[in-house]
Amino acid sequence: MIKAALAQGRTSLTAPEGKAITDAYGIPTPGEALAESADDAVAVAARIGFPVAMKIVSPEILHKTDAGGVQIGLGSAAEVRSAFTTIVSNARKYDPKAQILGVQVQQMVPAGTEILIGTVTDPTFGKVVAFGLGGVLVEVLKDVTFRLAPATKDDALSMLDGIRAAEILRGVRGGAAVDRDALADLVVRVSQLAADFPAVAEVDLNPVFASENGVMAADVRILLTDEVPTVRRRYSREEILTSMRRLMEPRSVAVIGASNEDGKIGNSVMRNLIDGGFAGEIYPVNPKADDILGRKAYKSVMDVPGEPDVAIFAIPAKFVATALAEVGRKNIPNAV
Repeated sequence: MIKAALAQGRTSLTAPEGKAITDAYGIPTPGEALAESADDAVAVAARIGFPVAMKIVSPEILHKTDAGGVQIGLGSAAEVRSAFTTIVSNARKYDPKAQILGVQVQQMVPAGTEILIGTVTDPTFGKVVAFGLGGVLVEVLKDVTFRLAPATKDDALSMLDGIRAAEILRGVRGGAAVDRDALADLVVRVSQLAADFPAVAEVDLNPVFASENGVMAADVRILLTDEVPTVRRRYSREEILTSMRRLMEPRSVAVIGASNEDGKIGNSVMRNLIDGGFAGEIYPVNPKADDILGRKAYKSVMDVPGEPDVAIFAIPAKFVATALAEVGRKNIPNAV
């Protein structure tokens, strides 16, 4: 399905295509069907049960609400018939060149807390999954947290607690808490979808309605790309812990800008290390000194023996970029 869409030069999937993919990944969405005429829409609504929501289906119209292409709470055949005509008319006025495939007739979603779950492709980190309050709140509060995709269940549960509005999910003022397991499971499934397909540039489930009875994604948008993403190195837990230990429990430290002069930051850092009982090697770096506080000083970090675990910068800001590049060439993995 994704390959076919890209072959047609499209950058997004239609709602029915999105429904097929979410079904394949076990992502809960309402019962729905595509109606190509008003009669079709009435028949679909009768089959899935009133009330229903109706949305325009067009590869060129991604923001359906802006196009006047959404109506909700339709409770009768007459309302559905009228809504079909109105939605198609609005869409044609919004974009006369847009291909209109029909109107999506969708079961109304039970009430709940509106949540956003989505994925984006970050130029540095690759595929990441996002979680936050949904609807208009995501634009107003910008209360969103991110993890690398695919996310684990533990990652997902930590995301639920990682937003400022986490208390809402636990239930406030007598309200019921949402089904945390179902919500975390949904985060995992969405992140796995994005990770499985490099051509999926973005997944947007907004809103997802979460309640004590489960979760339901009311709207799904999937954007595509034909760009080949850069394959980025993934680190094992042990590699990450080994690197972090070098920062938190260093065996050797280079102090760039170390000084003999009282009151200088480079002097304070040196005294803190020495007086604080640091048991590792301390390498002061200062091109104008032979020794600092009784320790041999080095003209450049490149002259320091071995590969210190941490470089501490105590120099004016304008010199930091050049010094940091030297630290990188020296294979020092951490800088303060």
